[in-house]
Amino acid sequence: MKIPEILIIETIHQPGSLARVLQVIADAGLVIEHLHAIKREQGRTQWEITLEMDESADRSLYDRIGELPTARFVGKSDRVFNRHRGGKLRMSSSLPINTQQVLRDIYTPGVARVCLAIRDEPARAWDYTSLGRTVAIITNGTAILGLGDIGPLAGLPVMEGKAALFASLVGLNGIPILVDDRDPKRVIETILAIEKSFGAIQLEDIAAPACFEIEAELRKRLNKPVLHDDQHCTAVVVLAALHNAARRVGRLLEHSVIGQIGLGAAGLGIVRLLRAHGAGRILGADLSGAALERLRALGGEPATLEQVMAQCDIIIATTGVRGLIRPEWVRPGQVILALSNPDPEIEPIVALEHGAAFAADGKGINNVLGFPGLFKGALDARATSITDQMLMAAAHSIAELAPEEDLVPDPLDPAVHAAVAEAVRAAVLTGRRV
Repeated sequence: MKIPEILIIETIHQPGSLARVLQVIADAGLVIEHLHAIKREQGRTQWEITLEMDESADRSLYDRIGELPTARFVGKSDRVFNRHRGGKLRMSSSLPINTQQVLRDIYTPGVARVCLAIRDEPARAWDYTSLGRTVAIITNGTAILGLGDIGPLAGLPVMEGKAALFASLVGLNGIPILVDDRDPKRVIETILAIEKSFGAIQLEDIAAPACFEIEAELRKRLNKPVLHDDQHCTAVVVLAALHNAARRVGRLLEHSVIGQIGLGAAGLGIVRLLRAHGAGRILGADLSGAALERLRALGGEPATLEQVMAQCDIIIATTGVRGLIRPEWVRPGQVILALSNPDPEIEPIVALEHGAAFAADGKGINNVLGFPGLFKGALDARATSITDQMLMAAAHSIAELAPEEDLVPDPLDPAVHAAVAEAVRAAVLTGRRV
């Protein structure tokens, strides 16, 4: 697995000194993700160079850099750890508490009036608490972000990251909840016991097949939005990307043969939404017989990996297996989305070199484009569930906002998330009027 490794390199301030360092890195077969000058003094510059290196990468490049006459390997940066130090979240008051009168209004005795109003009319909690802008982000740590079953505590940095994105992109409060239990029924009961604190429930990084049972039961028993992010938000962004890819290659999505490689939570979520949207023939490949049966129940056709690659116009891969798709399998004109993070099933540049019309990986086709606006729109409309109409509205909005040269828009553009939220809100209100 590739993870960031951040080197601190010092070079003499003269022509070609940095270029020699970069050549050593290139000779090692590594790609530079980021380059930043930290400081320059007394004729020397310190650089922070971010590489993505897996366990097999040749670490002797540190020595080779140190052997250059104009450079010195200083060490490694703790930038990633520093940005996590103390956690990525902070709870703060939404109003200044700076007088005795404010204190008495928001706490005792004034708060009693609000408590009694909510007792008599529970819906008023949406107006007088943070319920309408608070999402529980719940995991049991069984399928964490390309890392697998590492447990809930080790998954907390991912949940905090989701919460930070909620706050910065759409102004929602995301509260990480770790459930240290693998039994779906006990996970369900735990969530039911705490759900009244939240306006919506986002299930995150829960392995299949337990994730299907947990989401289905919570949707049945709760009168609020419940969404398993790995299934549905990934599907939303994939649908948006495919809208644009199909249009640009002059092909109707409904008339394309689609191949889904990997039928876990994300893969089956993609198949389900594409079928709901009107996609025709979908082939799916997976090593699990149970997963293939779930595919068949959704109207898909079980196939081998080789059959998918040979027969499909559009390939979507969510297996977590680096390099699974062989370059020679790529057919001219195919659209290939290899979405496993951090290592795709085939590098987009390799797929394009072998004839793909469009190719992208999970860094570009990322569910961060989906979940903030989806939950913001659902909460603004006081939705009681998440529907396919809401998911498709989000996908269409994302597709429309993509620049002509890209399949999807910039995930850090707040205007994108505002547009998604409005599209979802409108879908809820339209559904109520029908």
